[in-house]
Amino acid sequence: MNSRELALKIVKELRQRGHQAYWAGGCVRDLLLGREPKDFDVATDAAPRQVLQHYPRADLVGAQFGVVLVREDQAQVEVAAFRRDHDYRDGRHPARVTFTPSAEEDAQRRDFTINGLLYDPFSKKCLDYVGGRRDLRAGLIRAIGDADERVRDELNRILTEGAARRGLELLSETGLLDAILPEVA
Repeated sequence: MNSRELALKIVKELRQRGHQAYWAGGCVRDLLLGREPKDFDVATDAAPRQVLQHYPRADLVGAQFGVVLVREDQAQVEVAAFRRDHDYRDGRHPARVTFTPSAEEDAQRRDFTINGLLYDPFSKKCLDYVGGRRDLRAGLIRAIGDADERVRDELNRILTEGAARRGLELLSETGLLDAILPEVA
């Protein structure tokens, strides 16, 4: 079984138990771009404890964020409870989260519009509460919420995750270096 098959199975089984469940995030973006996703994530209104009841061999990997890692054979899928984030301490990590039954609220707390898309693999319909499809067609990466804190976090990643030179080159080639780090440009 691969991760796509496992993600499809999880959505089906959660729905059979009366829950909402969708593919979420980067896998949806990649599918809409015609690319094969490297991994699949599921978003659901099932609480983490309910997911663990359905999949007793799963691991709670993000307890405070409601993320359960379901494994079968060589495949693994992250199953995350719909949530609402509150009071960001550092622009990226919320001080607390509350679970919500609303897929729309969950989409609103994601990072970028193109990652805020949900997909129903059975009806083949995309749920877009944040304008992600429009931005995908336009080739735009747009933050959901406060973009100023988001820029800092992404810049930190570029500079600290092993490809700083290439990251700076891309920032320069796109003209963003002048806007973001004029002293380096």
